[in-house]
Amino acid sequence: MKNKYQILLFYCYSEIEDPISFKNNHHLFCIQNNIKGRIIISSEGINGTVSGKRKDCIRYMQELSSNKLFSEIDFKVEHSENNAFKKINVRLKSEIVNSGISSKDILKNKGEYINPSEFKNIVKIQPKDVTILDVRSNYEHKIGKFKNAVTLDLDNFRDFSSKIPEIEEKVKKTDKVITYCTGGVKCEKASAFLKKNGYENVYQLHGGIIKYGIEEGGENFEGKCYVFDDRIVKDVNSINPIVIGKCYVTGEKTDRMVNCANVLCNKHFPLSNKGAEIFNGCCSEDCLKNGKVREFNGSGFYQKKLNGYNPYIGIDKSKLSKTTGK
Repeated sequence: MKNKYQILLFYCYSEIEDPISFKNNHHLFCIQNNIKGRIIISSEGINGTVSGKRKDCIRYMQELSSNKLFSEIDFKVEHSENNAFKKINVRLKSEIVNSGISSKDILKNKGEYINPSEFKNIVKIQPKDVTILDVRSNYEHKIGKFKNAVTLDLDNFRDFSSKIPEIEEKVKKTDKVITYCTGGVKCEKASAFLKKNGYENVYQLHGGIIKYGIEEGGENFEGKCYVFDDRIVKDVNSINPIVIGKCYVTGEKTDRMVNCANVLCNKHFPLSNKGAEIFNGCCSEDCLKNGKVREFNGSGFYQKKLNGYNPYIGIDKSKLSKTTGK
């Protein structure tokens, strides 16, 4: 059966009183229902990308949606011939996206949502008093971004709060600012932080790039979208696609994103076929000659060996209880 798997991208900011118990119960539920992927849980909510067979994903969405804590959760659902993950990883962290921006108070004044259909017209028209701001990291927007979007020199989203001076150089405070990211979780905090720093007319693309691609065909998204699963990047634009990525080694255009074949480096970078031949999938001659180099497999994704993998590792049975918020 073609496309028997689904890939779910989701997040929800919601105060979880006992995140430790919730994390353990949720981890166990994923195992029992054949769900694989990466999930982050904290006192401020949940954020994840998971995959599984269609019936299992439906059950998973029902489980989260029926919890009153996550009544506003919005799943971005994609279909796939293969499972996007090999294992389940549920982690407890201080934030559901690493930002250094406290969510408890700041999210009370976040940017308003703009739905994908409205955003499509804005990108097409490009009004002079509107700035479309990409709040993702460098390696993400180098392989794909919206047409004429403003990007930031950002190695990691946790540094976003230090980028106000750069934003002020590129974006007028009188402009209507529309932030976007992959699925929306970063924009919640980014839009609120901009408002806290003097930008009054701030909005965010609801559901991010992925939702826009699903609902509006991804028109005027240039390149591919970096995703946090085994695919590394995915097609978003089925209407007017172009390639904007430039091979890190040769400078030629490419839409393939890889991890450096050198285990000690593991850098994210665009790599063409010609570039792959030069350094055998590494980003530089130095990486090729120093350290442990994996055999380049063409995709640039290197699955960690699953020898001895136990999905129950990380579950504290003493912390299992009834799911919080039901």
